[in-house]
Amino acid sequence: MPGHFEPLPGGGAAVALDEVEISIIRSLAVQLLELIGPGPAEEEGADPLAGLFAEGPSEPPSDPVLKRLFPDAYGDPGRPPADAEEAAERRAHAAEFRRYTENDLRAGKRENALAVIHTLDGLSAAGAGGAVLELSPEDSRRWLGALNDLRLAIASRLEITEEDEADDLYRLPDEDPRKPMVMAYLWLGGLQETLVSTLLP
Repeated sequence: MPGHFEPLPGGGAAVALDEVEISIIRSLAVQLLELIGPGPAEEEGADPLAGLFAEGPSEPPSDPVLKRLFPDAYGDPGRPPADAEEAAERRAHAAEFRRYTENDLRAGKRENALAVIHTLDGLSAAGAGGAVLELSPEDSRRWLGALNDLRLAIASRLEITEEDEADDLYRLPDEDPRKPMVMAYLWLGGLQETLVSTLLP
């Protein structure tokens, strides 16, 4: 079980994590929460009922990580628009779609990150020296979403667009300042892959 998820009888997954691994995942999840920011209903003085009907932003985020987490839904990045009219049409469709979906997407990503933090905090309270993390099927899906978001965030910071580029970064010398982030990216990828396998029928 060390280093990878295994299925639990009756559903769910388990993985053994040491104190350092718990600390790394928790810290990354907290940073992700801070980056995503609060929802409309969580802002100070906001009306929770109004928050349910709040429209989201219409422009893509300026931060490259958020842009990766919340990409435009319209347009084929591999095919540039044929003319200015098509480009304007794509922007209009993307803005409209973003306005009505981004708040929900952000809420889902916040819930996933919070699920990771809460389950790890439960482990920390259980004792020092590491522990076996056991996830229910629902928590497994939330963890899977959070692991995917964390890898996308790290890939964005490392400017990784293809998996092959991650392999090249793996060969970085130890003194390269990007090396710890690359190792975290690869480690989270292993966790993600084995967690996926526990969810397959």
